[in-house]
Amino acid sequence: MKKFIIGFLLLVTITGCETTKFEQGAPENAASFQDEIYKIGIGDGLNIAVWRNPELSVGVPVRPDGLISVPLVGDVKAAGLRPEELASLITSELANYIKNPRVTVVVTNAVSSEYLHRVRVTGAVGQASSLPFQKGMTVMDVILLTGGVTEFADGNETKLYRNTVSGPKVYLLKVDDILEKGDLSTNYSLQPGDVITVPERLF
Repeated sequence: MKKFIIGFLLLVTITGCETTKFEQGAPENAASFQDEIYKIGIGDGLNIAVWRNPELSVGVPVRPDGLISVPLVGDVKAAGLRPEELASLITSELANYIKNPRVTVVVTNAVSSEYLHRVRVTGAVGQASSLPFQKGMTVMDVILLTGGVTEFADGNETKLYRNTVSGPKVYLLKVDDILEKGDLSTNYSLQPGDVITVPERLF
């Protein structure tokens, strides 16, 4: 998934050097925004609880190979599974050793989601930034968090790059109008994975 995002950022760079075709209307939902069910990733911390068997209950990290170690069971693939899927898998394996096991899996430290759930701002802003996504954040919010646009910025030609469910798309943002005129027509709500690029004026 990280390789995909890096590739998408490269696409942003390449597209910025060409004539851009902007999508019309409000931005389509991001592909990652559609997936509301969390899947376990590498680096996540998990709490594996086995009912009435505290000696089998452990807190474990997901290793770089995507596996975790569980008492009696040994190594189990966790990365890419939903917590309930992993619980079902461990339950099946433990059934070979104990009677009627009941397993719950809780993600205690969702490290892998932090990389995906960010909004990135580049170009003619006070400080290019990669910001943690927060529900409800808007274009104006993140521009202000980066220190605003510079004196050389062409704010009304700002681009919003979003990997939507139907593929990568680019939307025009009129940042100067947002900040100077209070025109909020392009002050869109942002979603995880969005990239905003503020160009400089051509002199």
